[in-house]
Amino acid sequence: MNRFRSVTFLFVLVISTFLWGIMAILIARLAGRADLAHICGRMWGRWNLRAAAVKVRVKGLEHLVQGPAIYAANHQSMFDIFVVLAELPVQFRWLAKEELFGIPLFGQAMSSIGYIPINRSDRRQAFRSLEEAAERVRQGTSIVIFPEGTRSPDGVLQDFKKGGLILAIQSRQPVVPVSISGTYRILPKAQFFGIRPGRARLTIGEPIPTEGLEIKDRGVLLERVREAIRRHLPLREGGLALDGDMEE
Repeated sequence: MNRFRSVTFLFVLVISTFLWGIMAILIARLAGRADLAHICGRMWGRWNLRAAAVKVRVKGLEHLVQGPAIYAANHQSMFDIFVVLAELPVQFRWLAKEELFGIPLFGQAMSSIGYIPINRSDRRQAFRSLEEAAERVRQGTSIVIFPEGTRSPDGVLQDFKKGGLILAIQSRQPVVPVSISGTYRILPKAQFFGIRPGRARLTIGEPIPTEGLEIKDRGVLLERVREAIRRHLPLREGGLALDGDMEE
């Protein structure tokens, strides 16, 4: 059954990427409406969650901020991308690794919508990307980052990299912690078959202000954000919540 579900998911992934990707590119380039193109990304996420029979429970919507922010989420699985696109009800742009922009059509759609590539192998280029992202935020655009930098190999929260938190300090906007739970079980890293339908959970935490912080404070901010994300993850995922608490 899992193999059949995986084949179905892959079929929908290819079709949805083509259809919504083309639509996003046309809307962004011809109509100049990146906000509407982002909605195409939201629909792409919903289609693929449905194809994998994944249901998402969302908590903490009252913590969404009015205005731009840095949304920082943990990263367990490729399904995190679908979950955030489909269920985080704000206009945002991704700060994403440069390699993704080389994927035919997918990368073009990302560029058209205004996602920002970051070259993690070149420190200077990475800082230029962070400066561009910070300017976008100051102009009113929210950014989503994965501070771990890559997917967790075992579903447990990893150490954070400081780059994304430097972005928050440079932009002077709040960091909103986002805890994603359950996606590792659905599809672990380095696997593409064996999708297991199930439930995921997205919890939006209280915003963490960055006003008054300087670059030298990035380590302190990093720990605050990481602990805020841990608060809404179960123990088995490196969090602080008991399994019973997660069922509430």
